[in-house]
Amino acid sequence: MVHASSWRVLAASLFLVAGAGAAAAQNAPAPAKGPGHAAIASANYLATNAGFEVLGKGGNAFDAAVAVSSTLAVVEQQSSGIGGGFMALLHRASDNRDIFIDARETAPKAVDMKVYVGKDGQPNRDVSTNGPLSAGIPGEPAGLVWMAAHYGKLPLSVSLAPAIRIATEGFQPDARFLGTIDDRKDVLARYPASAAVYLPGGKVPTTGWTLRQPDLAKTLQRLAAKGHDGFYKGETAKLLVDASRSAGGNWTAADLEAYQAKERQPLSIDYKGYRIVTAPPPSSGGVAIAEVLNIMSGFDLSKLDLAHSTHLTIEAMRRAFRDHNEYLGDPDFVKMPLDMLLSAYYADGLRATISPDKATPSDLLPTSMAPEPGMHTTHFSVIDADGNMVASTLTVNLEFGSAFIAKGTGVVLNDEMDDFALVPGQPNAFGLRGALANAPEPGKRMLSSMSPSFVFGADRTAVIGSPGGSTIITQVLEGILAFIDGKSASEITAQKRYHHQYLPDRVDVEAGVFDDATAKALTDMGHVLRNRSPWGFMNVVTWDHRTNKLDAASDPRRPSGLGKVQ
Repeated sequence: MVHASSWRVLAASLFLVAGAGAAAAQNAPAPAKGPGHAAIASANYLATNAGFEVLGKGGNAFDAAVAVSSTLAVVEQQSSGIGGGFMALLHRASDNRDIFIDARETAPKAVDMKVYVGKDGQPNRDVSTNGPLSAGIPGEPAGLVWMAAHYGKLPLSVSLAPAIRIATEGFQPDARFLGTIDDRKDVLARYPASAAVYLPGGKVPTTGWTLRQPDLAKTLQRLAAKGHDGFYKGETAKLLVDASRSAGGNWTAADLEAYQAKERQPLSIDYKGYRIVTAPPPSSGGVAIAEVLNIMSGFDLSKLDLAHSTHLTIEAMRRAFRDHNEYLGDPDFVKMPLDMLLSAYYADGLRATISPDKATPSDLLPTSMAPEPGMHTTHFSVIDADGNMVASTLTVNLEFGSAFIAKGTGVVLNDEMDDFALVPGQPNAFGLRGALANAPEPGKRMLSSMSPSFVFGADRTAVIGSPGGSTIITQVLEGILAFIDGKSASEITAQKRYHHQYLPDRVDVEAGVFDDATAKALTDMGHVLRNRSPWGFMNVVTWDHRTNKLDAASDPRRPSGLGKVQ
C-alpha cells in the first residue's frame, strides 16, 4: 500500500511526464470511407426517426444530431432539453478530424454558495435540485446552433422542424415519462407553469394522454429563425429571466448573452491496439476512463478468472474516481494535472498499489478534499453514409431538472448547480464528492460525468455513451471493453453492469452480473457488493469495416429507445 505522503511524492514527480498513452493513440486506425448507409440509436423512437427524416432531406450526421437532440427535448423532457446542456463528440470523415463540443451549463454571475448550504452546514438539496436557483445557464441551444453552423449542411429550420411539429401536434408520452411525472409531482405542483403542462386538472396523466406544448414550439421556432440570438437574446431571453427572477432565481439578461458553446480537444488514448476518443474536462468521464484503461493495460486479464479480472477493474475504478474527486473541474478556471493523470507512468504507480487478491479500502487511499445513480440524462449515437459520427450525451441533471418551467417558454430549466461542489467534500445527488476545483464561480461550468466516446479499431468502430449520473463512466468503460472483446451493439447494451466510484466504498451490481462463485470470491477479497435495480440507457452504433455493415442498438432496459439502420 502506498501511504499518503508517498502518493503525493509520486504525483509530484509524474506531473512533468507527458501522457505517453495519449500520444501513442494518434497513429491508431480510423475508417477510410463511409459505409454507404446510416445508423442511429437513441432513447426514443420519435427522436431516431427525426434523425432519419433530416438525413433524408440531404443532411449529414451533424444535422441529424440537431434533429435528434431537439426532438428528445420534446419527447424525453425528464432527461434532457433546451433548458439543459450537452457534450458531443464529432468525427468528420472528410478530414478524419475529431471534435468535442462543450455545451455544458454555466453558473450565473450572482451565484452564492451560501444559498445552497443549510443551517447545519450540510448541502441544502431542496435549493440545489428544485426551482430556479438550482439552474445553470442552458447550453444546449448554443451547442445545436454551433454544430449546425460549423458542421451541418442544412439550415436550422429544417433540422428543428421535426421537434417543432411534435411539440405543436403533440405526442403520447410513454410509461417512463408518466412515471417520472408521478415521481416528481409534488415539486412540479409548486410551479404554476410546470403544473399546467404536466399535471392537467391537478392530476398525474395516464396512458393515452396527448402532450402538446405550443410555448415550447414557439421557443424552438425563434431558435430556428434567429439562431443563437433566438434563445439568448430577445423574447425568449426576457421570458426566461423574468420567470426565473419572479420565482426567486438570480438569472440576468447578461448571463444569457454571455453564454457560448466551446470546442475543445478530445482525449485520445491507446488500449490494446484500439484508439479511444473521449470527452475532456469539464467532463470527468474521459479522464477517468483513460486512467482505468491505462492501469489495466499492464495486466494480462486473459490469464485470470472472472473474479480476479473484475477485482483488478474495480480497483482501477476506485483509483480513477479518487482522482476525479481531487483534481477535475472547468479547464477555463482550474489548472489540472492532465499530463500526470493520463501518463502511462502514473498508471504504473497506481497499478503497483493494487493487491492481486485483496480489495483496497477507500479510506486507506489518501482522502481528497475534494444516493442512487440515476437515468436523468440521455445519449444517442449516429453514423451517416459518409462515415461522419456523433456521440452526444444530453442532460437536465435530475428527473425534469429543476421541475421549473419558465412561463411562456415551455422550457424546463436544469438543476445542474447540484453538480458543483457546493459544500466541498460532501456528496452531491449522485454520491460524488468534489474539491474546490469544482466549486461554483460566475460563468464556470460544473463538472460532468458525461462520456460520449468513439472506439476505432483496425476492423471495427463504435459510437457509444449512456446516461446514469456517476455510473456513466463505468457503463461506457464496460461498453468499450465489451466492444474490444468482439461483442455486438445489442450485446453491449444488454450486458449486466457493475460500478465502483471510490466513495461510498461498495460495488453496485445488477442482478445476474456475477455468478455465485464469482460474487463469493469478490466478497472474500474484501469487496462489498450491493444489489440494485438495473441502471443506464445505453445507445450504441457499430461499424464493421470488413463487411461495411452498421449495427445499432438501444438499451433493452428501456423499451422506448430505438436503434435503427437505414
